[in-house]
Amino acid sequence: QAELGVNEHHQNEVVSYMRFARFKRGLCLKTVDSCFQDLKDSRLVEETFTVDEVIDMLDGLQSVVHSEVESELINTTYTNVLLLRQLFSQAEKWYLKLQTDVSDLENRELLDQVAEFEKSEYTSSNKKSTADPIKPKLAPLNEGGSELLNKTVAHLQEENEKLKTRLRTIETQATAALDEKSKLEKSLRDLQMIQGDQKNNANQDITELENKVAALKSQFEKTLNDTTANQKFLEEDLVTTKHDLLKVQDQLSTAEKELEKKFQQTAAYRNMKEILTKKNEQIKDLRRRLSK
Repeated sequence: QAELGVNEHHQNEVVSYMRFARFKRGLCLKTVDSCFQDLKDSRLVEETFTVDEVIDMLDGLQSVVHSEVESELINTTYTNVLLLRQLFSQAEKWYLKLQTDVSDLENRELLDQVAEFEKSEYTSSNKKSTADPIKPKLAPLNEGGSELLNKTVAHLQEENEKLKTRLRTIETQATAALDEKSKLEKSLRDLQMIQGDQKNNANQDITELENKVAALKSQFEKTLNDTTANQKFLEEDLVTTKHDLLKVQDQLSTAEKELEKKFQQTAAYRNMKEILTKKNEQIKDLRRRLSK
């Protein structure tokens, strides 16, 4: 378990989102700073102002900052909803039902823990970025690769079901062979008991009975040997089938992880690009309005 109480993969996803949130927060603060700077450059051109002029400038600045902060808070809410939508969509594909506890969002102890984690992660990332050169990232898979992975997953699932069915059939055959062996052994014991009870009969009857027992014993031993050989073959086939099942399950898990990784990368890239484009347009429009 990592520092946030989740596995390493999920913690890396959290770090990725925190970097995105830090970037958006920095853009918002820069916009607010630019509002104050624009006021200084455009209105504070005289040495003295009346009270009404100061109130008018502060009211205008308040309106602009209020609008900018409100827009950013709304956009943050919508971004979080999209993030939850991604998580819920992935969970529904595996028939999972996720639950959230809104009360934990105001837990000061947990919030301080997240803040400390962000501080340590930001410090370590700054050191890493200073020491290591930036490495190029691999391009995400195209839609054709996604379709191929989906087909591979479906095929592996089908093979998995076939192997499970075959395994159940072999187990049934092995159980039937063991039952047949038990019945033959019981028959032999019964014949041996009959042989003991017939010792006082006539020699001819004893001879006939002994011959019958010998024939039955020979037949039983032959059947027993065949059953043992068949049982050994079924057991070996059972082990082989289980190994094949584990191998297919491992391939299925690998294919599912690759598909999930591709989907997350593509969705995050597209979402961030759209949000940055909209925010840049809003900043340009705000500057034009302030300039006017």
